[in-house]
Amino acid sequence: MDGVRSGVSGIGEITMKTFTSSALLILLLASGVFAQTAPDAAELTKLLNDFLAGASRNDPAAHDRFWAEDLIYTRSAGRRVNKADIMRDVRSAPAPKPSDPKMVFTAEDIQIQQYADTAIVAFRLVSTTDTAGTKQVSNNLNSGTFVKRDGKWQVVSWQSTRMSRSEDEGKREVTDIDAAFHQAIVAADVNKLTALTDANFIWTQNRKQMSRQQFLDDLGAGRLKYVRPEAAKSSVSVYGDTAVVRGEWPEPKAGRYTLTFIHQGGFWKAVAMHTSQ
Repeated sequence: MDGVRSGVSGIGEITMKTFTSSALLILLLASGVFAQTAPDAAELTKLLNDFLAGASRNDPAAHDRFWAEDLIYTRSAGRRVNKADIMRDVRSAPAPKPSDPKMVFTAEDIQIQQYADTAIVAFRLVSTTDTAGTKQVSNNLNSGTFVKRDGKWQVVSWQSTRMSRSEDEGKREVTDIDAAFHQAIVAADVNKLTALTDANFIWTQNRKQMSRQQFLDDLGAGRLKYVRPEAAKSSVSVYGDTAVVRGEWPEPKAGRYTLTFIHQGGFWKAVAMHTSQ
């Protein structure tokens, strides 16, 4: 919107300026009424919730229905995409594996302002990720501009901003993932470890390195033994989307470990571990 032009001068234009100001005030008041009442609030809320349920299943039909052809979408990572980009990503996504993290999207704190056939929908997107039984939650502030064309609402503009986690929240999440990681190693749970580790995970143990695939193969075949006593002590440091766990356990076989996690796609994954005994 270009906004209200200014700079009008001259005594002869005072009446016109007064009329314009009054008209603008009436227009703004009328817009406020539309925004407060939001007659299509129930329809828009249902449309949003239906879309999030479909997006949780990575359903192309849900995306196609929700986004307008002239969409402009600014992601929380700073990348701007259009509908064609989104549909290509959704349709090319591989079929999910049983070990893949499962994400569910829901909306909280929904606010709707409607101006005739245009509506602004703002809400907090809650992403709940279940990684082999360990749940993590992230939040984004999202806002979208909806336009009603031929009786159908669709999104023409979308903005997503990730909400920062507090240091305490990050530490709690990483502490839970660290415990799940070690429990999975002790139990030789290959499927769970596949979900908890990045594809480029490396384990350095006594000057030897193992890739994730070698680590999982050896563990599954019983060639790898790893015991982390219950008496182990650890500390967690969080640096934005990176976290480091430093731990040690006492005699009879004292040892230390450093485990590094990164936060991507809404959840933490282990990328490297170093152990010494």
